[in-house]
Amino acid sequence: MVSRKMMLILIFTFFYYTSSFASNPSYNVKSFGAISDGESDSTKAFLSAWFAACATTQPAAIYVPPGRYLLRNAFFNGKTCKNKAITIRIDGTLVAPSDYNTIGKSGTWLKFQKVTGVSISGGTLDGQGTKLWACKNSSKSCPKGATSLAFYSSNNISIDSLSSLNSQMFHILIYNCHNANLNNLKISAPVNSPNTDGIHLQQSSGVTITNSRIGTGDDCVSVGPGTSNLWIENLSCGPGHGISIGSLGWDLQEAGVENVTVKMATFSGTENGVSGVKISDITYQDVHGTSATEVAVKFDCSKSNPCTGITLDRVNLTYGDKPAIASCAYAGGTASADVEPNSCL
Repeated sequence: MVSRKMMLILIFTFFYYTSSFASNPSYNVKSFGAISDGESDSTKAFLSAWFAACATTQPAAIYVPPGRYLLRNAFFNGKTCKNKAITIRIDGTLVAPSDYNTIGKSGTWLKFQKVTGVSISGGTLDGQGTKLWACKNSSKSCPKGATSLAFYSSNNISIDSLSSLNSQMFHILIYNCHNANLNNLKISAPVNSPNTDGIHLQQSSGVTITNSRIGTGDDCVSVGPGTSNLWIENLSCGPGHGISIGSLGWDLQEAGVENVTVKMATFSGTENGVSGVKISDITYQDVHGTSATEVAVKFDCSKSNPCTGITLDRVNLTYGDKPAIASCAYAGGTASADVEPNSCL
């Protein structure tokens, strides 16, 4: 039987825990003037909530209730932010302006820079890229377009259970960041949407992408120079270009890509299941699905900096009812017996 003294200790401990949790500040964007009609500009309200959360040193939350919130370019600057633990909980949809010129020349729609310990949970981003794609496909003079969500020079970030639709350009960009966890993402755009990579990584380390579904017609994940220690697991990819380690080799001093693992990935209607250049220590494990082109596996590496340490384990990619093929240029590594198409390593 629990003594009265022990019971008091337990009650006090529970009260202290719940009180401490409840005392963490929370900022509802509607309290700062956000309007959930999808037409009124709520950018100022979101930034005001950000400034309020940054002003405290306690873990803080920014809450976005259900509804549609129109945002123009929003820059969440962490340079003077005192807080190292801000959670942005989204139960609604953030909507880009329907006029693509409003954000199309800026490069980024929602930009986080020099932040630490920021987590984004839930919600939907609607980039409204359809009109800009039509402009590009008509060969008119159009802005380049904006990436929907970007983190620059940031540490210990998390994006969980977020959906991203119809970005003007890339959906998510991680640039010069360390320790980023991306989980349970749903990223989609039509198969003919131009340059709408799902996730682009560059100059970043310690990134994990797990339990996600990406189909944009372009790269599901594109891995740029200077990326290391990347883990991709349980990814459904396609239609699109697959997982690409590419766009490298333009600069003689360009940083390479190393220590990448792709595990339990499913490709559907992808043009390049896996591709890469100037890379080392790359593992593809438990990868299967269909290719939209005959070449399902492509390692197109540099003669002066060949790819090394590539491992293929339990890879099965098909091309309709025809056998797929693998293509290698200056690539070396090993493949297990159960790899299809036959390895060219």
